[in-house]
Amino acid sequence: MKKIRAAVVGYGNIGKFTIQALEAAPDFEIAGIVRRNGSANKPSELAPYEVVKDITELKDVDVAILATPTRSCEEYAKKILPLGINTVDSFDIHTSILDYRASLTPINKSTNTVSIIAAGWDPGSDSIVRTLMQSLAPKGLSYTNFGPGMSMGHSVCVRSKAGVKDALSMTIPKGEGLHRRMVYVELEEGASLEEVTAAIKADPYFSNDETHVFAVESVDEVKDMGHGVHLVRKGVSGQTQNQRMEFTMSINNPALTAQVLVNVARASLRQQPGCYTMIEIPVIDMLPGDRESIISHLV
Repeated sequence: MKKIRAAVVGYGNIGKFTIQALEAAPDFEIAGIVRRNGSANKPSELAPYEVVKDITELKDVDVAILATPTRSCEEYAKKILPLGINTVDSFDIHTSILDYRASLTPINKSTNTVSIIAAGWDPGSDSIVRTLMQSLAPKGLSYTNFGPGMSMGHSVCVRSKAGVKDALSMTIPKGEGLHRRMVYVELEEGASLEEVTAAIKADPYFSNDETHVFAVESVDEVKDMGHGVHLVRKGVSGQTQNQRMEFTMSINNPALTAQVLVNVARASLRQQPGCYTMIEIPVIDMLPGDRESIISHLV
């Protein structure tokens, strides 16, 4: 069986765990890793792989897994799709997903490629669970409660602010889908905590949530990559009320995100050209193996 050749673009937390997930997948091989510094200061764990500055330096790439900050996903996708390479990413700004999808769709159609966007655990796998719950109780209310745990997207956002050397954003659930953001920042010398706090609270990542910012000597000493979610729906099936459903998981955030990205990278080779979110893709397409075997095992 010909293996799927995947390139990993970016080598931060998600990129590192994506390499592990690809190494564990029976139907993938790693075409290479794209880093800003290329092969300069190449980490020892990447010794078996080609490490380059630009994806055009790699050969026979089927899909690019964009392990990059959310706000750079679209830029990378628009550079890679014209090469005839599929892209997948974990873009996580919920309010911008439809615009991003509309932006990539015509490029996918013209280049005969597939993009799967917003493919993490939320948005992503949680989106699938929410969709299933709503189908089972079409009328009702759903609540998504995150944490307590580290938000990668929010942490990356804070690290981008002037005066911030390192940062950790923790999500604390308040119930009924409301959250508190506890942000711990390691400041650059001379930086003002008040100015950094104002910049953080003004960002769309934080502007709709209760946010508290604290200065710490070392972010590494308070960092924990664990996270979790508790999804609840209470609604009506047909004309029967008080149907209640719950879904809970506790996870390592970047490890699960990386696994989802590998799953949808596989699924991208099974879709018609276009841009998709995870709720538009058959779940079975995310699994390795033939359909008959999967059906006999899981149905």
